[in-house]
Amino acid sequence: MKYRDYDIANFITDEFFIQWVKNPDENNQHFWEKWISEHPEKRTLVSEAANLIRSVKYANSPEFTDKMYIETFEQILRADHSRQVRQTNAQIMTSAKKKDFYSVFPIRGIAASLLVLFCIWGQHEAVKFSPEPVEIPEIPMVTRSNPAGQKSIIDLPDGTKIHLNSESEIKFPKDFSDDIRMVSLKGEAFFEVEKEHRPFLVQSGNTKIYVLGTSFNVNQRGNGSLYVALMTGKVSVNTENGNQMTLDPNEMLEMKKGGVFRKTGFDPMGITGWKDNYLVFKSAKLPYVKKKLETWYGVKIIFEGDFDDNWTYSGIYKDEMLENVLRGICMTSGMIYKIKNKQITITNPK
Repeated sequence: MKYRDYDIANFITDEFFIQWVKNPDENNQHFWEKWISEHPEKRTLVSEAANLIRSVKYANSPEFTDKMYIETFEQILRADHSRQVRQTNAQIMTSAKKKDFYSVFPIRGIAASLLVLFCIWGQHEAVKFSPEPVEIPEIPMVTRSNPAGQKSIIDLPDGTKIHLNSESEIKFPKDFSDDIRMVSLKGEAFFEVEKEHRPFLVQSGNTKIYVLGTSFNVNQRGNGSLYVALMTGKVSVNTENGNQMTLDPNEMLEMKKGGVFRKTGFDPMGITGWKDNYLVFKSAKLPYVKKKLETWYGVKIIFEGDFDDNWTYSGIYKDEMLENVLRGICMTSGMIYKIKNKQITITNPK
């Protein structure tokens, strides 16, 4: 089992974790601080497990003496014997296999009862003596996000540059660790990663993208699809179901919701032109055009009338006003548009 799948019971029985809590040294402290920084969602659970271990170690805690163990053990035996006496003859198993099983069963009950008793005692002592909690280092995080109609450029502490698209969010630590540079992305961003010895990791949903120094585009869409397009360098993409794929320049990974993926080529202008303010449509259907315009300009678009399901549009605009884009789209198809504040109505009179 991996540490990220641990619950509190796993942590308090893990020897390496216990060693860090009781006798921290340079090696285990470096490992656990790094692991917690990469799994901040586990910080509370780790703190609770560490506090429970510390409470058992507390110097003034009274010992669970041999006499207490013997008395408890005898009480469990008596209770178990009484339960066996009350069994009726109809419940007695005639099979030798079943006899063997049930002859062992009381011992299992005793062991389980002792374990429960010990856990209750440990929790009681933890509350009673209130030991000082283990200090879990806080990693200051920075969050940047863009609403519809807005893009931004973000410079990271290592010199990496991120072009963040509309309706997107990026999270990263204020200072990267000595071993890894990790960011978390929702939406779309273009990365120009500064090359150095520390690997750069982009977490997008449950997918991890590893690089050293390269430029690439990541687009995590609302329907669960993920697109990773590599411009320069090399990246390795690890999916949640354990698949791994390496991309070379001008290759793109397309992964649908559920983990189905394939590798393709791509048109750089169509995929990454947005970072240079190029609005690109390439045989785009009506729903895509609508969503693209709403995200790009921060408006709401309503269609009125009947529209051909096979309708498509192609065009490229550079730093263009919304009205000029609408005029270009509607002129080629005979549609009519009307702008009122931030709401656009497009009508097909045919």
